[in-house]
Formats: sequence, structure tokens, C-alpha cells
Amino acid sequence: MVEQPPPLDPKVIPPEIDRWNWGAFLLSWIWGVGNNTFIALLTLIPFFGLVMPFVLGARGSRWAWRNGRWDSVEHFKRVQRLWAIWGAVIWLGALVLLGGVFGGTYYLLKTSEAYQLGASRLQASTAAADVLGRPISTGFPSGTISIDGKGGRATLAFSATGTKATAQIFLRAIKKDGVWSLTQLTLKVDGSDGVIDLLNQSKVELPDARRRVS
Repeated sequence: MVEQPPPLDPKVIPPEIDRWNWGAFLLSWIWGVGNNTFIALLTLIPFFGLVMPFVLGARGSRWAWRNGRWDSVEHFKRVQRLWAIWGAVIWLGALVLLGGVFGGTYYLLKTSEAYQLGASRLQASTAAADVLGRPISTGFPSGTISIDGKGGRATLAFSATGTKATAQIFLRAIKKDGVWSLTQLTLKVDGSDGVIDLLNQSKVELPDARRRVS
């Protein structure tokens, strides 16, 4: 008759499992539900959500050992290793997805006809060259573009840098019958109180230096 090993005492924490738990840290409350460690649900509460992943990473192995039913230390380590792997896969996938969304948005704005039209007008502007210096380079655009058939609207902002100064560019554009045209293109030099209307090559002073171009 094969003698069965004595049951594991959940109150005694084996030293080889008393270490940082990556599955608990990466998956927080999901890991907590799967390991009967419901204190992890505090992650869903504001403020606690910032602290609990680190608490779970440090104390998670102890709590999971006490709250679960394990055949052996190896069984425990194998299960927690799987949690860590899944946590890494999910986080990596989320980062790739987020990077794809931001990268795709940036690419669409950067290659849009409205942005290209504004950048070309900026590069050709003598008023912009006078205050910024040449060559003029442009930064990442932000804003919105909506297109409906042959029509559309764009509101974009981006930085511009020359050999003399750096500025913020704001543009509005409309698309009619498939053709984009600028309705507003202004330049505000960083630290300056006024804006330059690049469509009319004129400078407009703002009454308040803190006022934003709109």
C-alpha cells in the first residue's frame, strides 16, 4: 500500500515560494479572483488601484498559498508561472495594440492632405521664415479630421522649429468637391504675445499673453 504524503499546511509558507509574484502584479484583481485572494478586488477602488498591484506582487504568493489547495510546492510554482506568462502576454498585447492605435492616428494625420497643405504654406511663408529662420521643421500633428464623401473638415495643431525660434501652428481646413483649402493658418512664437496670420501675412496682437490661439 502506497503511503500518502501528509497534507500541506497552508499556514506554513515554504521559503522557495515566498518571492515576488509577477502574475499577481500584472493581472491584479483577475489573478485575485482566480486564486481566491479577494483582497485583490481593492484594485478596482480609486487610489487603491495604484498601490495594490505592488502589494499583490510582494504578498501575493503568501496569500495564494494560504487561500488555495495545492498538491505540492511544484504545483503552486507551476500555476503561478502560468499566471505570470499570461500577464506578460496580455500586457504586451495591450501595448502593441495601443502603439498601433497611436501610430496609426499619427500616420493618418501626418499624411493627410490638410496637414501637407498647411506645412507647405508654412514652408513658403516669408513671414514665418523671418521669425523662425530657415530651414523650418514641423512636429507631430494633433487634432481631428472628418471626411464625408467629397467634403471634409480638419482642425490641426503642430509645432514648427527654425534656426531662430520655435512656434505653434494652428490650422483649419475644409474640403469641397474633393479639394482641400485652408481657412485659417496661424503661427504663435513660443514666449510671444501675438500670432501671425500666415494666410494674410499679418501679425495680430493678443490682449492677454495667456490667451490661446483659437
